[in-house]
Amino acid sequence: MNSATRNENSQYGKVAKAIITPEGNMDVLSLAEVQRLQDLSDGGIHRIFRLCSLAVLNCGSDLDDAEEVLKRYSDFDIHVVQKYRGLKLEIDNAPAHAFVDGEMIVGIRDNLFAVLRDIVYTHGQMLPGGSLDVSDSEGISNAVFQMLRHANAFHPRVKPNIVVCWGGHSIGKEEYNYTKRVGYELGLRRLNICTGCGPGAMKGPMKGANLAHAKQRVVDGRYIGISEPGIIAAESPNPIVNELIIMPDIEKRLEAFVRLGHGIVVFPGGVGTAEEILYLLGILLHPKNEDVPFPLVFTGPRSAAAYFEQIDAFIASTLGEKARSRYQIIVDDPAEAARVMKEGMSRVTEFRKQCSDAYHFNWALHIDEQFQQPFEPSHENMAALNLHRDQESWQLAANLRRAMSGIVAGNVKANGIQAIKQHGPYKISGDSALMAELDELLQSFVGQKRMKINADEYTPCYQVIR
Repeated sequence: MNSATRNENSQYGKVAKAIITPEGNMDVLSLAEVQRLQDLSDGGIHRIFRLCSLAVLNCGSDLDDAEEVLKRYSDFDIHVVQKYRGLKLEIDNAPAHAFVDGEMIVGIRDNLFAVLRDIVYTHGQMLPGGSLDVSDSEGISNAVFQMLRHANAFHPRVKPNIVVCWGGHSIGKEEYNYTKRVGYELGLRRLNICTGCGPGAMKGPMKGANLAHAKQRVVDGRYIGISEPGIIAAESPNPIVNELIIMPDIEKRLEAFVRLGHGIVVFPGGVGTAEEILYLLGILLHPKNEDVPFPLVFTGPRSAAAYFEQIDAFIASTLGEKARSRYQIIVDDPAEAARVMKEGMSRVTEFRKQCSDAYHFNWALHIDEQFQQPFEPSHENMAALNLHRDQESWQLAANLRRAMSGIVAGNVKANGIQAIKQHGPYKISGDSALMAELDELLQSFVGQKRMKINADEYTPCYQVIR
């Protein structure tokens, strides 16, 4: 049984003490796993487990600043209590909105144990002697496969039906409502939704699909949320996520999206969305993927037409017409966006049949190691990025993706925010014309208030050197 004691004197509303037990999974841990979860040293995983757990419990918050979340709930903590009869979690000073009448909301409880499952497995298997070898490209893809399998993300022999939805967490009401309409049309076609699990364009499609699934009497609708420890505090899982998966870093998170998903819909967003677009286009531009079908649709309301025109122009000038041929822009037509995606699923199904590839994991897609190795957005690494045109388009996409990833870190990740405070903004340099185009794109994100939630005045964490 779950129990909780409320702390009414807290400024933000906290539950002073709660004891939570799992239902049906994660019933027991080994002694070694419990010790790692309780280890407060740099080599232990208590810090990451605490961070991700707080993010799950903070579901519904309008904060997108990991440092501010940790400050607001600085007295929050979580402990694993291993009893002979099973596992319990003891929680101190959790956000009160995770509970109703003293009981933790079921979806939040389930996602909390999903965090425990993924943190324990990933860190245990990546230790020396573990089963996950990420020293080369093949090993990284195999590790992503094993992490998804461990999370029960695979439904073998089910025809392709997972639509990954990307877009900004900081979007206006009109754009948010549009994402719900697209999600509704996808759900009417019995397609499932996978997003980055946060608010905004990550929540809207799930909400729309949830209603459509109810109308179609789809009782096993999937609302998959894929996150990683560095971003989850800034983008807490939304309440509709019923399959939460925590990957160890942004690169494996992105690979999980394109290996697990069968097509992608992109809504308006900011630098995080630009990072995702550049990641996928870079992969699709690789010669080995020339014949691999991967339906990709950019869509938004009429008011977002200018946004997609600017994204389209930036892609054309940096990556070329071949990159533009890999996606379709559909403005203000949710039903058409869903129809195009449904038709694309049929092509994916036929391709997988012909090449004997699995429906549940896109093995045929080649992902170069440049897209797989974790990028540490230090000031030195950001300044050293190769942002010049004298390279293959897919390689330029990989480097532009890294630049966007660094800006995301400086905007919302605790380590990135701290680094900017200590050393000032990142310096980004390269070909002068390319830098002018990049700066114009980023300035448009700032002008449209797409960098951070509720940020009336945004101070850039970067400086583009023209």
